[in-house]
Amino acid sequence: MSSKKYYVGLDVHKESVAIASIKEGERGEANYFGSCGGSNLAVERALRKLAKQLGVDVKELDVCYEAGPTGFVLGRRLLQLGIECSLCAPSKTERKAGEQIKTDKRDAKQLARAHKNGDLTLVRIPPQLDEAMRDVCRARTDAVDDLARAKQRLGAFLLRHGFRYSGKTNWTAAHMRYLRDLTMPNDTQKVVLEEYLQAINYCVTRIQRFKDKLFELLQDWQWKPVVDALMACKGFQEVAATTIVSELGDLRRFQNPRQLMAFVGLVPSEKSSGETRRQGSITKCGNSHARWMLVECAQHFRRPPKVSGALGDRQKGQSKEVLELAWRMQNRLHKRYVKLKMRGKNENKCIVAVARELVAFIWELQNKCNLAMPEMECVTES
Repeated sequence: MSSKKYYVGLDVHKESVAIASIKEGERGEANYFGSCGGSNLAVERALRKLAKQLGVDVKELDVCYEAGPTGFVLGRRLLQLGIECSLCAPSKTERKAGEQIKTDKRDAKQLARAHKNGDLTLVRIPPQLDEAMRDVCRARTDAVDDLARAKQRLGAFLLRHGFRYSGKTNWTAAHMRYLRDLTMPNDTQKVVLEEYLQAINYCVTRIQRFKDKLFELLQDWQWKPVVDALMACKGFQEVAATTIVSELGDLRRFQNPRQLMAFVGLVPSEKSSGETRRQGSITKCGNSHARWMLVECAQHFRRPPKVSGALGDRQKGQSKEVLELAWRMQNRLHKRYVKLKMRGKNENKCIVAVARELVAFIWELQNKCNLAMPEMECVTES
């Protein structure tokens, strides 16, 4: 048996996986092993065959593949088998500008070599309950989007036929009664109206089901203390706080707030050279779900600092450190918003700037407020 381990790169797709390996301390290109099916069992068999061919135990392989649409299932399975497995961020994998040929074979060989050299940015494999909570939050967001589209379709249908609601606000109980009492020109259009109304009711029911499931999972979730602490801050209720925590995970893996800001894509892009410095719009890299929710929550800081009755109820039972941070957050972010507006900045730019600073407070909440959190995972920045 060899005393040196082998680094294995997997180019994972839905139906196939390309495999390449390179020995520790070896120079040059990685060796292409071949491809196998996309199932976990097929990959497991291929890795055992590779290990036998290399003359090592399968547990001496150090496997890496790019995070993507296939999720974390393969990574979890390999870890269960005792095979060291890592996922890397594809957006941060360096590629040579002169390489104009891209194939699965080349990608697998490049991954193996980069993994051996330590050139990859690894991402965390979240616990299954954390991923389940994130899935519920995202499914609820999808249901909210479906509801908005269903309402738009009904509104467009009524406008085409000359119906205009004279009330103050759409989608209230009074507006829904108005819609149900409408008399359409013929029976077919009445059926269309009813179908649109049924679609809206179905979306509302779905949203409530997802919300109920979210609250149910939250009670036993290891990150509930962090969610409760975040809810003590202005702009965060159960759904928003749970979404942020489930998307961002353990913030202790970020050494400073600037790393977290970059992770959610809220830092300005930059193209500078020599004495010229050019900054552009935000990068929008990383987690788009977290970025969207942060921008939504940042809207609340347009208003002056205040502890409302509802916020006061959410703050009950929180530590002095959390309450002090929550009040400091309100004052700082509102002051930042007002200052930018007085400089004539666009409204959206002001909100995004506030969201960027909001990230720093969330990082501080997890890192400095002595919350009851699970043991820190040994992972690199994702």
